[in-house]
Amino acid sequence: MKKYINLFDFSQKVNYRIEILSGLTVALALVPEAVAFAFLADLPPLIGLYAAFVMGIVTAVLGGRPGMISGATGAVAVVIVSLAQSHGIEYIFATVVLAGIIQIVAGLLRLGKLMRLVPHPAIFGFVNGLAIIIFMAQLDQFKNPDTGAWLTGQSLLLFGGLVLVTMAIIWGLPRLTKAVPASLVAILTVFGIVAALGIETTTVGDLASIAGGFPPFHIPQVPFSFGTLSVIAPYALVVAGVGLIESLLTLNIIDEITETRGRGNKEAVAQGAANILSGFLSGMGGCAMLGQSLINISAGARARLSGIVAAIMLLVFIMFGSSLIELVPMAALTGLMIMVAVGTFEWASLRTFGKMPKSDLLVMVLVTLVTIFLHNLALAVIVGVIIAALNFAWESAKRIRARKHVDAQGVKHYEIYGPLFFGSVAVFNEKFDVLGDPDEIVIDFRESRVVDMSAIEALNKLTERYHRVGKRVHLQHLSKDSRQLLNKADAIIEVNLVEDPTYKVAVDQPA
Repeated sequence: MKKYINLFDFSQKVNYRIEILSGLTVALALVPEAVAFAFLADLPPLIGLYAAFVMGIVTAVLGGRPGMISGATGAVAVVIVSLAQSHGIEYIFATVVLAGIIQIVAGLLRLGKLMRLVPHPAIFGFVNGLAIIIFMAQLDQFKNPDTGAWLTGQSLLLFGGLVLVTMAIIWGLPRLTKAVPASLVAILTVFGIVAALGIETTTVGDLASIAGGFPPFHIPQVPFSFGTLSVIAPYALVVAGVGLIESLLTLNIIDEITETRGRGNKEAVAQGAANILSGFLSGMGGCAMLGQSLINISAGARARLSGIVAAIMLLVFIMFGSSLIELVPMAALTGLMIMVAVGTFEWASLRTFGKMPKSDLLVMVLVTLVTIFLHNLALAVIVGVIIAALNFAWESAKRIRARKHVDAQGVKHYEIYGPLFFGSVAVFNEKFDVLGDPDEIVIDFRESRVVDMSAIEALNKLTERYHRVGKRVHLQHLSKDSRQLLNKADAIIEVNLVEDPTYKVAVDQPA
């Protein structure tokens, strides 16, 4: 059981003070984000807060990446807002439950390994785009909540000054001591300044009241019919996909920072379980949160305890401490999130311009732009993967070669180098001189590999061309699985069985 549920990570040394204080900091930062994401999805604020609690506690206990924080996210909110407006909140709950089921199935099928297909430039683009989104979202705090106009004069100076104080503490305190999380100290310091000087500034309570009780158990009140399924299924698929992509990318980023390895498939199952429970406990669902995870990790948290504390404290705020939390200045939380954006951005990626291949730069820039302007992280990553895959196919297609020679018996040998697949078929066919070749030729695949059906069909057609002019073809070192597919040419193709190696399929280790 310890392998699956290890609440306090007894297998490693845990700094309980850091874990608890970091969890408290994350809980404070979760409040305005959860409320803002609920508004973005056109839902009541408590729906976002309940989702943040449920997602946070379940993934902290069951997830595959200790220290990672989950909750209500903007990526999910963007997906479900149209459904909320067209069909109402009950359909949101049903969609979240179905999305959770899909995520559990993905985890059990070990689809987390597919994250290996995401190229590094796409991860750079995803992270940079998300950092810019986080930063841009904070700019709204510099506007008058009543009129929507930008702050000016004394209001701007006060709010901007408090933001700068927060940022300065977060930047400078770790250089003096790491005994306490700098983010928590910054929030408490600004809170004290505002209270002591009686400064009039925007607070969390100005966004919405966060007072509430324990998340109520609630079965979604929707018709259990095929019609309902046809409505929620498309949204559930996108929510599940977005959630898994954002969660697994966040997991990979935290892995790099902590130089440890999380378990992607276990995280996928945990995310699914959290979304199912969120749907039944009046939550809007969600996924891993890169910004909150970075706050937690940068504060020194490495165990599950910080995530558990964050979720429990968030619930405490909702049930008992709402009046106090609503007094926290938004300037403090704005400064905190700006520093998160600064820390999230991969500044090293800017130095790659002019040094990386143009195709990688294109992937990074496109993923960043799609993330910023469409707020669709799943689409951004998919665009990056497709472009990278097409570029790889193009480069691989140009690399197929054929070394030619005629032996003492007059047999012409073609030694193929490079993969034979749909992209390289045309170049492969150009290597052969059917009319000018001798009566017998050998095509050697020792340094090549027949990859797909396009390659198989190319071999079929090539051998047929030689057969029509009365010439024989021998294929050497062709894998057994490929030879079995060459049934159309079995009467005219002679395969050397003695020299063929035995091919084995590599089995991926569980993520």
